[in-house]
Amino acid sequence: MTLPLETAAHDQLRLLVLTPDYADFLWLNALLAVDPEISPDATWCPDLVDCDDLVRNATFDIIIWDCVFHGGSESAFLQYLAVAGDGRPVLALSAEAPDERAPELLSSGAADYLSRQELDHWQFCRAVKGLWYREQLANSAHRQLGRGVASGFINRDLFFDRLQQALLRAQRGGHRLALLHLNIDDFRSINESFGYQKSDQLMIKVASRVRQGLRRVDSLMRIGGDELAIIVEKIEDSLDITQVIRKVVNALDEPVIMDGQSVVVSASLGVATYPEAGDCPENLMRRANRAMFEAKRDPGTSYRFYDRQLHISAGYQLRLEGDLRNALRGRELELYYQPRIDLASNEVRGVECLLRWNHPKRGLVGPDEFIPVAERSGLIVPIGYWVIEQACKRLKEAAELGFPGLVFAVNLSFRQFHDRKMTETIFRIIFNANVDTSLLELELTESAMMHDPEYAQRCLRELNQLGISFALDDFGTGFSSLSNLQHLPISLVKIDKSFVQDLGQSADAEHIIRAIISLAHSLQISVVAEGVETEGQLEFLRQQHCDEIQGYYYARPMPWADLVQFLNERDQSACLQL
Repeated sequence: MTLPLETAAHDQLRLLVLTPDYADFLWLNALLAVDPEISPDATWCPDLVDCDDLVRNATFDIIIWDCVFHGGSESAFLQYLAVAGDGRPVLALSAEAPDERAPELLSSGAADYLSRQELDHWQFCRAVKGLWYREQLANSAHRQLGRGVASGFINRDLFFDRLQQALLRAQRGGHRLALLHLNIDDFRSINESFGYQKSDQLMIKVASRVRQGLRRVDSLMRIGGDELAIIVEKIEDSLDITQVIRKVVNALDEPVIMDGQSVVVSASLGVATYPEAGDCPENLMRRANRAMFEAKRDPGTSYRFYDRQLHISAGYQLRLEGDLRNALRGRELELYYQPRIDLASNEVRGVECLLRWNHPKRGLVGPDEFIPVAERSGLIVPIGYWVIEQACKRLKEAAELGFPGLVFAVNLSFRQFHDRKMTETIFRIIFNANVDTSLLELELTESAMMHDPEYAQRCLRELNQLGISFALDDFGTGFSSLSNLQHLPISLVKIDKSFVQDLGQSADAEHIIRAIISLAHSLQISVVAEGVETEGQLEFLRQQHCDEIQGYYYARPMPWADLVQFLNERDQSACLQL
């Protein structure tokens, strides 16, 4: 008998094996080949360059992860696998005994752990099959829940059982959990206008939209004629919940077409979190329900948290993100420029381009407040390209005003490296601007390269070939700075202002600054000291032959018109001294 293609594909175990050693990949395959019940289709991923694409886009059931394979942090990499892998189980392998490593890895998100030292085919096959069968059961449960939504089937007992299991997982793993109770507003009018059958179809369409925005590990179920419940597992803070709320709200933005008519649907959402709002299904549901009725007081699609502080925090983040999205469209963003002074010549060597936000109601919003929101939401990627465009525009304008050698430094966010078209986009920007690329400098931190170091290095090399130079920001605050200097096309390092401001108060700060300058110069790399505010700090840095300084001692960040005036005044002062 020939099985349908969908069934046949499901009957073959699909593995993604993350290990740098091909011999280990062959060894693991050989262990599985002994079991006649398993017909594995294994994909080998040896490095981080291809990892993200495979994890997000390839079809597989289980991830086999060698713990030496990560981008700098095991726990962070496991969290990345949980999100990017859409909740697929991760079987971790390492050399240590289970009692030494298993608790930590399991609490960080691994589904199981095996020690390589005692690994045999029986133990390995048992673990793999256990995760595979568990995954098939979970998928079956999700399909059952999905069919319940799609058919209008309502079973509150099934939902409460699902919520109970999710709470147990949260308690065992020390995770937080959120329950969203969604109620369609004025559903009675929809029933009266279209009848019960058509209204039921509308509810199914709404549920289908909401489902598309959720992760596979999240559960959606219809618990009433006009009600949906969503269980969101493994959340870290209010920002994680905010992302889910945003997706639900976006799903309700577009009207639903019923009998050729466009029906605008709004809903009220109540949110209750474990452990803040309770530790049993009944309490969570009751408090999510109470929050939902609070949301009914607001017009349109709205939400309320049972926990007031979470509500304030999430609401602020959503409003700020929405305002920031409008700011990018409405030209509320502006660049300020802070001069960098060459200590040998006392001339302005370059400027750092710093982002500011002129909010229509709140005035000037500082970067410490909105940059984290931009990075969390992904808005930092288009904003980052906008900053490079503006810097190129001003770079060209500076040359026309008589300042042809001025370097323009732009900060590059770690999020930019998530964009696989980063190099192409930056190339297009500078090509269209027709500027001297040697005067464009991109500043990056070590964290910008942590996500995918090999991909980041390749991007930097490609951009460096275009003439762009790179500076390593906040130098001295990370652990891998020395190794980064050896492998990256860095032409300048910036001493973090925390060391500069400790000068005169801490002998350690003096030793660190001396060491950084000496090391950088030995590698033919220039040094800029940030945060210089006093004559004493300036004199110490001059004695240590620091190349450039940046800070309030010379100038604060300023708008473009003020910078032009600043440059002209320094030119006039220099002429008078001659």
